[in-house]
Amino acid sequence: MKELKHLNKYFAKYKWRLIPGVFVVIAARIFAILVPKFSGDMIEYVEDYSKQGGNLESLKDQLLLTLMLLLGATLLSAFFTFLMRQMFIVVSRYMEADLKNEVYDQYQELSLSFYKKNRTGDLMSRISEDVTKVRMYLGPALMYGVTTIVLFLTVIPYMLYTAPSLTLWVLIPLPILSVAIYFLSRLIHKRSTVVQQYLAHLSTFTQESFSGIGVIKAYGIEHQTFTGFDKLSEGSKNKNLDLVRVQAFFIPLIVALIGVSNLLVIYVGGKQYINGTIPDLGVIVEFLIYVNMLTWPVASVGWITSLVQQAEASQKRINEFLKEEPEIKNNTIKETPVKGNIRFDNVSFTYDDTNITALKNVSFSVNNGETLAIIGKTGSGKSTILELIGRLYDVSSGTLSIDGTPIDQLNINNLRKAIGYVPQDSFLFSDTILENIKFGKAEATREEVEEVAKIAVVHDNIIDFSKGYDTILGERGITLSGGQKQRVSIARAIIKDPKILLFDDSLSAVDTETEEQILNHIHHVAGDKTTLIVSHRISSAKNADRIIILEEGQVIQEGSHATLIAEPGYYQELYRKQLEEKEMD
Repeated sequence: MKELKHLNKYFAKYKWRLIPGVFVVIAARIFAILVPKFSGDMIEYVEDYSKQGGNLESLKDQLLLTLMLLLGATLLSAFFTFLMRQMFIVVSRYMEADLKNEVYDQYQELSLSFYKKNRTGDLMSRISEDVTKVRMYLGPALMYGVTTIVLFLTVIPYMLYTAPSLTLWVLIPLPILSVAIYFLSRLIHKRSTVVQQYLAHLSTFTQESFSGIGVIKAYGIEHQTFTGFDKLSEGSKNKNLDLVRVQAFFIPLIVALIGVSNLLVIYVGGKQYINGTIPDLGVIVEFLIYVNMLTWPVASVGWITSLVQQAEASQKRINEFLKEEPEIKNNTIKETPVKGNIRFDNVSFTYDDTNITALKNVSFSVNNGETLAIIGKTGSGKSTILELIGRLYDVSSGTLSIDGTPIDQLNINNLRKAIGYVPQDSFLFSDTILENIKFGKAEATREEVEEVAKIAVVHDNIIDFSKGYDTILGERGITLSGGQKQRVSIARAIIKDPKILLFDDSLSAVDTETEEQILNHIHHVAGDKTTLIVSHRISSAKNADRIIILEEGQVIQEGSHATLIAEPGYYQELYRKQLEEKEMD
């Protein structure tokens, strides 16, 4: 139960909803046990009349009064049962929402390296299936647990008082039922865990397939993909059938043991009535109703135990992530405005997950209002520089400072609000184009959105769509071409009006003419901003104030475009190669 201690704070939060719920349960059970009592009384009145005779009108009055009392007790029991469910089940939904929010908030706090180590399907499973199992403990298990305790404390003492020996006989099958349900529930839990694992695999497989549908079609591997899905689906079906076969015993087992208890009531109770141990038939009727009333609470003991076990297993999986410490922490709560002067001083960085050293003793500076271009081969460390500036990772050694302050001493919220970042992989959300651009500035007007779209040279493309800016994009922006996605991402970064603009090879999918237009527009809007442009193209870098060349994580050349094309080395060779390619086009 130690894993479930994490939930105690939610019980404390909603205690003033749960404590009244306990009294509602007591009221519901008290009125419920009156129903068999009044039913037995009615049988007793009829039996006494048949044996002793008497006034028929008086019998009718007695029956009518008892019937009204029975109806009132039934309605009040139903009303308090309704309130009981409202209190416990509704509160469990509040707790479920709180726990999901806590998990999601933790997901957002965790660093990028966490997401490289964990699969999306598993992350989704913990915030959905695992939280749902915990809710079953917070709601149904708690509610039925309290109900069972209250029912045992009220019904069984009354039964023992009314007919002690009959009570002992009719209760014999109930512990057997509880133990059987417990072992059956454990088996169901084991098999349902396997089913959940298959579900996570299926979710991951289908998500990756749908996200990469373009690649699947381009390579013509639909059949192989379907075969992989079919294999997972067949395995999932077989595991579900294994689960269903066990679950099929659940209801028949309860019905069978209810039947045994009812037979014992009739047989033993009948013999005791004949022997005179039981004074009237009404007691047998009462006991038949009590047995049926007790059957589910007794059976639920095993079920509740299973729910608690499942909840603990699920909460343990959730706690594993909640206990994860984010590598990137906000080390100050004070406001630290960012102007945009960036300095790298012997910065080195190694990725923990791969142990690859991406940067080695890199030093450079770029002041507010300047543009720095970074050129280099794939894997030379260009994107890493931008990720370090956004503090998506912390440097392994050396000092990265902004405005003269080490970056880890800046308020991380101030830092990231001051940055407009266009990543290499332009990620767009399944929303309208308008909302995707406004993602950079939620309160932006439509006019502002259109203005930045014109700067990113994507406005004309957008208005060509039938719904224009209100066009809903497919997952990851699949509705748009690669170049259009990049330009929408550029618009999203510019609309923030940030102090620092970071472009990570964000013009690779556009033609050189459009690239030239966008760069000219960016040059005008970025007059007072610090701009870093990562690119493989000389055309993207040539107008920068300064250019650095990276190779295997080290700066091998630095200077202006004019200086570097006159200097033998990587930049000069790349310039000649791209110039020849342009002339051939």
